[in-house]
Amino acid sequence: MSAGSAASRRTVLRGAAAAPVAGLALAACSAPGNGTSADPTPTSPVDLGAETEIAKGGAKLFRDHNVVVSRDASGALKAYSTICTHAGCAIDRLQKTTLTCPCHGSEFDAVTGKVVQSPATEPLHALPVTAKDGRIIAGPGA
Repeated sequence: MSAGSAASRRTVLRGAAAAPVAGLALAACSAPGNGTSADPTPTSPVDLGAETEIAKGGAKLFRDHNVVVSRDASGALKAYSTICTHAGCAIDRLQKTTLTCPCHGSEFDAVTGKVVQSPATEPLHALPVTAKDGRIIAGPGA
């Protein structure tokens, strides 16, 4: 075997060995569910429960609807999609008013929707929210 063909064989073997690693790196930043991201907003108004469940300065995560609702210091309700703007993962953790994405650790302020820890760089998507008859309604038409 010549020196040229041995080097060429090593190059092919290195490339074959690196391909699965490169695939894993790409998969790590893709959204769950075969590369498709979850819908960031409800498609119709959603009743999320009693308005009294959210105190001033507090927040509540509604995992089943991918929504967080908070109440600012003035008492105004705010709602945001809990689909991470980095890779489309559903955020499933709320501690006080900080949302944490399980995929890459991005953190968001549930009261403002702003990023407080990267890798996300874009804020959460705001949703319309109202209180009707003592109930929190979020989504289009709210």
